[in-house]
Amino acid sequence: MNLVITPWFGRVRIDEYIKGGGYEAARKALSMKPEEVIEEVKKSNLRGRGGAGFPTGVKWSFVPKETNRPKYLCINADEGEPGTFKDRYIMEKSPHLLIEGAIIASWAVGINTAYIYIRGEYAKIALALERAIEEAYSKGFLGKGIFGTDFNLDIYVHRGAGAYVCGEETALIESLEGKRGNPRIRPPFPATHGLYYCPTVVNNVETISCLPSIIREGGEWFAALGVERSGGTKLFAVSGHVKNPGLYELPMGVSLRELIYNHAGGIRENRRLKAVIPGGTSSPVLTAEEIDISLDFDSMMKAGTMLGSGAVIVMDDTTCMAHVLRVITRFYAHESCGQCTPCRQGTPWMAKIAERIATGRGRKGDIDLLIDIANSIMGKTICPLGDAAAMPVIAICDKFRAELEEHIREKRCPIERE
Repeated sequence: MNLVITPWFGRVRIDEYIKGGGYEAARKALSMKPEEVIEEVKKSNLRGRGGAGFPTGVKWSFVPKETNRPKYLCINADEGEPGTFKDRYIMEKSPHLLIEGAIIASWAVGINTAYIYIRGEYAKIALALERAIEEAYSKGFLGKGIFGTDFNLDIYVHRGAGAYVCGEETALIESLEGKRGNPRIRPPFPATHGLYYCPTVVNNVETISCLPSIIREGGEWFAALGVERSGGTKLFAVSGHVKNPGLYELPMGVSLRELIYNHAGGIRENRRLKAVIPGGTSSPVLTAEEIDISLDFDSMMKAGTMLGSGAVIVMDDTTCMAHVLRVITRFYAHESCGQCTPCRQGTPWMAKIAERIATGRGRKGDIDLLIDIANSIMGKTICPLGDAAAMPVIAICDKFRAELEEHIREKRCPIERE
């Protein structure tokens, strides 16, 4: 298998990165016309690795070519999705891969200022990024006249305040501007009215880090690594009840079963698999019978769930699904920005009901009430946080209803009783 990102892990300092061929793709990109770079990215079938899965080259093409306003690149390093830890590894183990990708993206779109918006908890990684940026400036890879051309680019690291909602691109932009991280109503979209109401591209860390390989090897090469409409490889953050939790780079389209059993070593203590959250807690849960599925954006959507950020949380038969429901609802109730009434009122209400079910105080009708509240949130909020809170609730109530009903009926956890 051809790896795109992980061969660069461990090349933290710029000299190590250059020795392995680093920044050659950026040099190549700057010898190409910007539209040629965009075309290669379109050919690659690279889709956003932050969760939405929108085609990257198409997103770039929405930015106006001719404008009297500055253009900006915002790299989303907020990584607040529970179970996700892929972007931190890129920034920590190969920060120059991200910087090189930022140079390529900025050249393609006509951008001279880029921001890396990093979650506040990643304090040490933010410092490592700033050191890497300083190294790039010292080599002439950033600043004025990059690689002897007339292209200029400045990159800044901006630390957020630890809000999950700032992973949404318009909330990220609001926060970057120094305001409360509340999502904006769209349209207008960031491509035309983003940071400081100027044309803006917002891409995830992993997305940007794929660009050097695409330019080095070609878009068609990258596309061939994956499946139709989902090109390349993907970083999967596997946690939970597996023998070998960790970060795995595998081709788009690998099956969930193969990821769990062939790469992550199978279930701990050879216990029975019960459930899998395939793309971070916002993605609807899958049962053990549903893991023969291709890990790509379209296949996951057809199965009624999402690839999301690629955070795979594995649960064995010792897992209490009422407890899982309680943890998930409590998280989204805490992280709601409160701007939309359905989310502001609905998420704490779901958390309250899930809490009483998990603690043996559930009432008859609570499951249907949870589903009703979740459906009242779905599609009725400014940003996807409402949907992210509602979808896992509906899936757990649907697929593990019998277990939740037993919790309510017996006033105790059936898993703990075994």
